[in-house]
Amino acid sequence: MLAVLGFATLGSFMLLVMRKYLSAFTAIMLTPIAAALIAGKGTKLGDMIMNGLETVAPTAALLLFAVLYFGLMMEVKLFEPLCQAIVRASKGDPVRIVVGTAVLALLVALDGDGTTSYMIICSAFLPIYRRLGMNPLVLATLAAMALGTISGTTPWGGASTRGISVLHLSATEYFVHMIGPMALTSLAIVAVAYWLGLRERSKIDPEKLANYKLEIASGEAFEPVKADWRMWFNAALTLLLMALLILEVADLLVLFMVAFVIALLVNIRGIGDQQDLIKRQAANAVPVMILVLAAGVFTGIMTDSGMIKAMADAALAVVPDSMGNLIPLVTAVLALPLGFFMSNDAYWFGVVPVLAESAAHYGIDANEIARAGAIGQILHMMGPTSAPLWVLLGLIKAELGDFQKHALRWGIPVSAAYIVFAVITGAISVT
Repeated sequence: MLAVLGFATLGSFMLLVMRKYLSAFTAIMLTPIAAALIAGKGTKLGDMIMNGLETVAPTAALLLFAVLYFGLMMEVKLFEPLCQAIVRASKGDPVRIVVGTAVLALLVALDGDGTTSYMIICSAFLPIYRRLGMNPLVLATLAAMALGTISGTTPWGGASTRGISVLHLSATEYFVHMIGPMALTSLAIVAVAYWLGLRERSKIDPEKLANYKLEIASGEAFEPVKADWRMWFNAALTLLLMALLILEVADLLVLFMVAFVIALLVNIRGIGDQQDLIKRQAANAVPVMILVLAAGVFTGIMTDSGMIKAMADAALAVVPDSMGNLIPLVTAVLALPLGFFMSNDAYWFGVVPVLAESAAHYGIDANEIARAGAIGQILHMMGPTSAPLWVLLGLIKAELGDFQKHALRWGIPVSAAYIVFAVITGAISVT
């Protein structure tokens, strides 16, 4: 009963959002609440919601200060020189721009933090996309796939860190076998970027594109940027922030709070001007925060009601004992829908240990289950419980349903290719 109700809740949410019957904020709260009432768990609804909110509250606070920090950096044009360098290198060719988006997204995803990655990608490329009239959903799709592939599976990334810790694995042993499939999947993302670039090139008016290329060649396409001491300070502060994030010197929230205060004092001295900046950036930060909190409601109800565990058990029950050796492959396939709808905490701490325990009965190492589970991170980055996704959608001014319609048509094939690469390279076995 709970499994059926869980799958029905997920399907209802997708239908409501993608058909635009409800906004993402309302759908992500109403569907699990309705499911909990149907399951007869209405008396526990308050506790389940609070548990979910407690889980995502630190993330919501982190996103608030990350949006404020990078919003300030964008206003002071810190990333403008990088943007101009990319445009010059691309010579205004949409194919090169889109491929460059994918390559940069794969590189910056190595820092392990989704919000930071999306901020950098959008700062560098979004003005170019808007200038040429290119679809920003292309940028968002490539950024999400890159983050899911790289940050989702490196030992310092949030997802694999959870898997390594909960299953008590060796980070080295886990990661060495993931290098091959990650590299091949990265190439697949670049190939998708090339195809999307060709499509974008065909949509742009040739005369407009030719004029823009002439502007780039003559230098008229750019506004001069003065590299004063504040810009150098901002660059140094941002690089230091990235280094501290990677080294995990302190909690991400603390680092972004301190960095924002320092940047605010250096770049905007007047108290009134500081308040005006915060008000301007609140238009981007507040929608992100309320959606993350709503996703916490979704996660809390789905997890505490037992629907998530029931769904995982029901999926495992389909696998007959004679095919127990295929549990890693089944895990990889299950990781796609479960990762899409579930928060990383609920998935890695609630579902993956159950799968690992089942696999142990067949002599399958927990490392394989962790690697198979990580494959779903590509679709997780496109799902409603991915907190950085709401930042990305806020930056490109897109609705969740529009993004998912575009992203899933590429994310699902790339995820399927990731599974194939993992099997071929031996990251997960099927023997």
